[in-house]
Amino acid sequence: MRVFIRVVDLASFGVAAKQLGMSAAAVTRSISMLEAHLNVRLLNRSTRCITVTDEGHAYLVASKAIVDQLDEMESNLVRSSRELSGTLRLAASTPFAHSGLAQLLAIYRGTNPRITFDVTTCDAPIDMIEGGFHVGFMTDRAMQSSRLVSRQLMEFAEIAVASPAYLAKHGAPVNPSALNTHSLLSASDGAARMWEFSDRHDTYRVPAGGALHASSSATIRAAALADMGIALLPAPLVENDLVEGRLLPILGQYTVSGGPRSVSIVYTGRNFLSAKVRHFIDFAVGQYRTSEDAGSLRAVA
Repeated sequence: MRVFIRVVDLASFGVAAKQLGMSAAAVTRSISMLEAHLNVRLLNRSTRCITVTDEGHAYLVASKAIVDQLDEMESNLVRSSRELSGTLRLAASTPFAHSGLAQLLAIYRGTNPRITFDVTTCDAPIDMIEGGFHVGFMTDRAMQSSRLVSRQLMEFAEIAVASPAYLAKHGAPVNPSALNTHSLLSASDGAARMWEFSDRHDTYRVPAGGALHASSSATIRAAALADMGIALLPAPLVENDLVEGRLLPILGQYTVSGGPRSVSIVYTGRNFLSAKVRHFIDFAVGQYRTSEDAGSLRAVA
């Protein structure tokens, strides 16, 4: 269509070829292929001039309208991909969603008020591509695809906790083996889990979740606050509860096996990211890379 429009506007195959950066033969072939596709003659050619047939004139008018719409659509798409505006769809694991995420988004919107956020919170693995998410904040246990680009932001520990009322009624376990006689509350990540504790002498494995399994660590926290039992939860999720005495740490002399867990920012690829997605990713990474306390979910405060 573009070749046909240019030939008609310039009334010359040769001049059109030069402007389009094509050979004259390629332009002639393009018009011939177009006529063969439509099964109609669009141009009358002679050695001296080119004239447009009635069918060619009708096709010219329609082609210009279509090409103008296509150019406008592409222009709008390019412009929107370069602007810092619109909605960012985020997926966030519960530990990050309940601690560091809100502060991160608040700081970002302070300088980018045309950006809005649509946040989905999850504990189990989530398909970033199928879900249509621009960016995710995932723990190491929620990673589900090697197709994603992953950049670690921070680490956090897990801690065993229970409410004062529960401990007053059932007593505090003196070692991990004693957990077998307690009600255990476990956030499931989609696979059977064992709680593991270690000290200088041994490693202790305890079947998790005898009293409650839940897909959300926020639900497990609420159950612990309701005196249902002992929970193993991300430290940042219960930080305020510990400070204010709503929950108490137990087995502090033991280390939760496996070391600290990590939170990473994940996205679908480095190529063809829109300006708003790339800008937000760079901002989030910068907030944690420049923080003096990269080990805390509250490092962006």
